Amino acid sequence: MHIILVSNRLATAKTLNLSYRTLLALLSGVIILAFATSFLFSWVGVRFNMPFAAELVAAVQQVHNRKTEEYMRYNVSSMAVKLGEMQAQLIRLDSLGERISRLSGVKPAKPEAIDKSGQGGPLVYSVQPHAADELQRDIDRLAEIVEQRSETLTELESQLMERRIKNALLPTMLPIKAEHVGSTFGYRVDPIAGVRAMHEGIDFVADKGTRVIASAGGVVQAAEYHPQYGNMIEIDHGNEFSSRYAHLSKIDVKAGQIVKRGQAIGASGNTGRSTGPHLHFEVRFKGVAQNPARFVRQSTQMALNSPLAARPVPLPEKRIAPPANTANTPNTRATATFSAPR
Repeated sequence: MHIILVSNRLATAKTLNLSYRTLLALLSGVIILAFATSFLFSWVGVRFNMPFAAELVAAVQQVHNRKTEEYMRYNVSSMAVKLGEMQAQLIRLDSLGERISRLSGVKPAKPEAIDKSGQGGPLVYSVQPHAADELQRDIDRLAEIVEQRSETLTELESQLMERRIKNALLPTMLPIKAEHVGSTFGYRVDPIAGVRAMHEGIDFVADKGTRVIASAGGVVQAAEYHPQYGNMIEIDHGNEFSSRYAHLSKIDVKAGQIVKRGQAIGASGNTGRSTGPHLHFEVRFKGVAQNPARFVRQSTQMALNSPLAARPVPLPEKRIAPPANTANTPNTRATATFSAPR
């Protein structure tokens, strides 16, 4: 190694040549001198009872411990607050899930028990190293439980949405604003033939031209004149449910048309086999007539001075299915399986 010395006092620059051995020896000497000086100070402090070195080490350690304690206290405090917030959120989720479950009728999986008993006392944070680890484990456990609750609520939401869609497609809306009910579902004496016969619907007595609405959304399957039903509309609501509106004075929809729940589809009248203006309303499941009172009972809060409003009409457990050779057209089906409607 070449070292060039330049100075104002020197007329010319001087060059020192240092070998690697010389340089290594100088470096080793500096290291040895540093260790020797440190050892000397330590020996003097112990020999002459001079505690400045120990005090210096203790002071440094104390500062380090204080900083560590402050850091851990802050972290533990933040984690404790977060844990409390998650516990409160979990309790709210449990309460919400219970209410939704009661409304939907869906029983979710039994959740992991959470202690909701009364507790209290002053808040004293532990700053031991394992305290933060325990809090973190509690937070992780609560995070898993919250995720499970969220999945349960998502399932309940799906069930409610499915039920809501099905209910929207069920014929539960009163199809007409009627004065009263003339005939209910069940056996009666036919007003024209005078014999005992099955009446497969409900007759709502109303003036001619009273607006008739769809009891539920669906697709119009038939909108035509029938020898016995008169002007008739049949709506397919899906899930094998359908509804019929007979003896109309006017038809405002066409076959294949999509109608919404509550949409006007026609007007009451006295067409077909009828003794006076009214609406004959039927509800069918798989082609078999059902008791409409079972579906529209919640919609009959209007002042109907009739058996429908006065008492519920029980739905028979079983109905006789239509003959196997019955055609699918409304005219043929009505003629083959229904007694004459009024």
